[in-house]
Amino acid sequence: MLEVVRQGLSKSHNKKLVDELLEAYTEAKRNFYLGGLRLSAVEGGRFCEAAFRMLEEATTGTFTPLGKQLDVEKLRDALSKLPGATHNDSIRLHIPRALRVVYDIRNKRDTAHLADNIDPNLQDSSLVVYSLDWVLAEFVRLYHTVPANEAQSIVEFLVTRRAPVVQDFAGFLKILNPGLIAGDHALVLLYQRGKSGATLDELTSWSKPKMKQNLKTTLKRLVDERAFAHFDGKQYFITENGMREVERRKLYQIPDIK
Repeated sequence: MLEVVRQGLSKSHNKKLVDELLEAYTEAKRNFYLGGLRLSAVEGGRFCEAAFRMLEEATTGTFTPLGKQLDVEKLRDALSKLPGATHNDSIRLHIPRALRVVYDIRNKRDTAHLADNIDPNLQDSSLVVYSLDWVLAEFVRLYHTVPANEAQSIVEFLVTRRAPVVQDFAGFLKILNPGLIAGDHALVLLYQRGKSGATLDELTSWSKPKMKQNLKTTLKRLVDERAFAHFDGKQYFITENGMREVERRKLYQIPDIK
C-alpha cells in the first residue's frame, strides 16, 4: 500500500522528498510498535522535515534542499498567508500545525525525564505516530492520482492500527509469536485486519494446525463471552474492547528471541 502512496505522491512532489517522508514514517511506526518510543519522536521530526518541504514545493515550486536548515516558522507564516480561495486549508493551516506539534516534541520536550517523574515517552510517541498517520492521509487525500474509492482505501489503511507481530506473505498472515494461545492468535489477526475483517476460511488458513479444529468455538467465545469480536454472518471483526485488549497486553509486539 505504501508503494501506491509513493507512486502517487511522486507525481506531484520531488521523489527524494517522498522517499524521505515514507522512510521516516515507516521507521517511526516500527519503533513505536517495537517499543523504541524515543526513536519514534526522532523519526517524527525527520518526517516533518520532509513534509514541510513538500508543502513548500507544492506552494512555491521549489524547496529548501535536504541538509540545509529549514526555517519552519517562516514557512508556516508564509503558508498561513496563502489565499484560502486557491489553497486548501489543510495546506495553509492544518498540516503545518500538526507538524509543528511533532517537531516541537522532537526538539523541545525532554522525552526521557520530567520533573514530576512521570515518563512521557508513550504519550509523546502515541501523539507522534497518530499525527504522522493523519498528515500522510491528508497528503494522499490532497494529491492522490488514483480513483476516489482507492484513495479512500489507502487513507483507511494508513489510519488503521497495525501489528508488527503479523507478517503478510502475499496475503497470508503469519503470527510471529508462536507462544500465543488460540484466542489471542485469532484476536491479533482481527486486529491486523481492522475494518476489513476476516472470514472463517481466512482465519482457519492463517491458524496453526492444532488451532483449526476448535477455531469456531474459539471465535464464538471471543464474540459472545468476551465481546472482543463481532460476527455479521459472513465475517469476523474486532471490537473496541478487542483492540484495547490487544494494546493493553501488547499482543501486537514481536517477542524477544531468547
